[in-house]
Amino acid sequence: MTAIESPCILVCSIDMKTGFCFGCGRTREEIGAWIDMTPEIRRSVMAELPARLETVERR
Repeated sequence: MTAIESPCILVCSIDMKTGFCFGCGRTREEIGAWIDMTPEIRRSVMAELPARLETVERR
């Protein structure tokens, strides 16, 4: 069994303004669906994360 690639860094808190997780940049929906996503969809989401993390308001 292969490991599932994940951007999670165990900082699980959602920025209410953007809807993105402060730690990984995913939405709640993406976090919940991650296990069922294909590797291609996961890679697509991961490609968006750096730009998303630039928009969250860090505490």
